[in-house]
Amino acid sequence: MSITVPPATRPVPPLASQEVLGIPLAVTDYTRTLDWIDAAVAARRRAYICVAAVHTVMVAQEDPELRRAVLASDFTVPDGQPLVWAMNLLGQNLSSRVYGPDLMEKACRRAARTGQTFFLYGGREAALETLRAELPRRYPGLRIVGARPGPFRELGSDEADAIAGELNAAAPDVIWVGLGVPLQEKFMLAMRQRLVAPVLVGVGAAFDFHAGLKRQAPRSLQRVGLEWAFRLVQEPRRLWRRYLVYNPRFVLGFARQLLAHRRSRR
Repeated sequence: MSITVPPATRPVPPLASQEVLGIPLAVTDYTRTLDWIDAAVAARRRAYICVAAVHTVMVAQEDPELRRAVLASDFTVPDGQPLVWAMNLLGQNLSSRVYGPDLMEKACRRAARTGQTFFLYGGREAALETLRAELPRRYPGLRIVGARPGPFRELGSDEADAIAGELNAAAPDVIWVGLGVPLQEKFMLAMRQRLVAPVLVGVGAAFDFHAGLKRQAPRSLQRVGLEWAFRLVQEPRRLWRRYLVYNPRFVLGFARQLLAHRRSRR
């Protein structure tokens, strides 16, 4: 069945970017990101946004499909504090990161006022059940038009058709995708043209954090870039490679990029 998408009625403002290890990261903050989402929804534009920490940048160096998905996105926000520091060392002046769970929270607060509708895709059944009840309670007026756990693997063709049909029937303005890296990025790239929702946003573990199934690092640790250490203590078997292998590789790779950047400016 063909789906007709209304033509764009307003221009969607572009966002500048800064490349870090070959990945363009948006020079943005929470307000500009939410304004962009609002503009894309108003234009009924088919868009998707990636939310990148150091892990995303480093896995994209060795996973061509993830790299293609990230580069094909409308933009990628710097979710990790080290990425903000890296961007600033390259000449930007960002005051904060755009942390996926906080972006989702701020979007819920805004949508409760504007009437924008959300669908929650991915994550665990327990998290989705909690969020469907809890988010409208926290943000009166917020409309969650559907929630569906997604399999943590690539979708088969028939399965993708069924999921697209379910998401399209709910007709949300924004689909929040909580599959984690790299599945959520690959899902958004593969499904973007099948879905009529204007905006998809991949937010990793945000569903579990907001549902209270996982603990977030204290803000003091987040500010100094040590959220990774807190999460490693919580889930060492799952996360050891992400942090103990990729973090040192990022430091070395970015040191080379920064040195080349400074030489080029002399």
